[in-house]
Amino acid sequence: MQKDNSAPSTPTSARARHRRRSNEFPADESKTNGHLLLVNDHNKYRSMWIRACSSLWMLGFFLLVIYLGHLYVLAMVVIIQIFMARELFNLLRKAHEDKHLPGFRLLNWHFYFTAMLFVYGRILSHRLVNTVTSDKIFYRLVSRLIKYQMVICYFSYIAGFMWFILTLKKKMYKYQFGQFAWTHMILIVVFTQSAFTVANIFEGIFWFLLPASLIAVNDVAAYFFGFFFGKTPLIKISPKKTWEGFIGASVATTISAFVLPSTEIAILPVQWHALWLGLFASIIAPFGGFFASGFKRAFKIKDFGDSIPGHGGLTDRMDCQMVMAVFAYIYHQSFVVPQDYTVETIMSEILSSLTLEEQQILYMKLGQILQERMFGRN
Repeated sequence: MQKDNSAPSTPTSARARHRRRSNEFPADESKTNGHLLLVNDHNKYRSMWIRACSSLWMLGFFLLVIYLGHLYVLAMVVIIQIFMARELFNLLRKAHEDKHLPGFRLLNWHFYFTAMLFVYGRILSHRLVNTVTSDKIFYRLVSRLIKYQMVICYFSYIAGFMWFILTLKKKMYKYQFGQFAWTHMILIVVFTQSAFTVANIFEGIFWFLLPASLIAVNDVAAYFFGFFFGKTPLIKISPKKTWEGFIGASVATTISAFVLPSTEIAILPVQWHALWLGLFASIIAPFGGFFASGFKRAFKIKDFGDSIPGHGGLTDRMDCQMVMAVFAYIYHQSFVVPQDYTVETIMSEILSSLTLEEQQILYMKLGQILQERMFGRN
């Protein structure tokens, strides 16, 4: 009689088993996905339909936000950042450990909103002052907030730091310090790059819209060229990417960059700027997606989330956009913005740095100087 060697199910083994999340790789797929090209995928048309519907929905929402104006675009960027942070925070979460650390998740969000106040406060300070100069009460309130913003952010961070120290528990140190480091890495990655996106918005909606559109064009072109013609794998960490898709998308994006800003047959100066943006979007920005692919494989997940059907999470859609936003800002500041002072720059400094009384004194003195010069000419 053959003895049954199978071990009985224990509570420990039952806890060890868990239901696979929708964004995780199946065990067999992770071994064979190096050969799964879109051109050989039997379900590719169903996948394309789902992606197309999601893309049209996102496009309609994006156009509506652009139509509503700068502040709504800024609000959209903030909401996207919050969802990205949520997806990344959940990536290393362990439900069993979190049960023993009540309120520990709130600490991550405390650091997140402190960083948001610091980064966006620095960027928006001049714009906020300029919008409320007609009202003395709001002007003083905003001026005070701008003046003490760094102090407020610093002590908010110190409060979170003390909160973290006070919540440390024995046998949980490694998990807690790992979460602390992971949170700060997310803040650096998300806010450092997203700050450039916000800066681009206020430099002119064109400098936000064109780079974002070029990345979208590159993604769509790469998908369709790879869908119909892709046969040569491009990079191992992203097995469905092909050389056919990469090259086809590069050509399509570069042509689109040159054509999109055009309003007439003659070549405009902005088209040469757009051409450089298009080359970056098609050749270098995709490496942001390759980095994200390698990152996901390191954690054995397919997508960062499942908020967008057919696309994954918002982080999956924004990986190349963040790389592009940084380049667009640096390019704009280096090659487009004039390096000398302008009237707008001086006015912005006056409104943000001087009190209302000091501005009145400056106005009177400037008027006297101008009168003296005018009478001197006569």
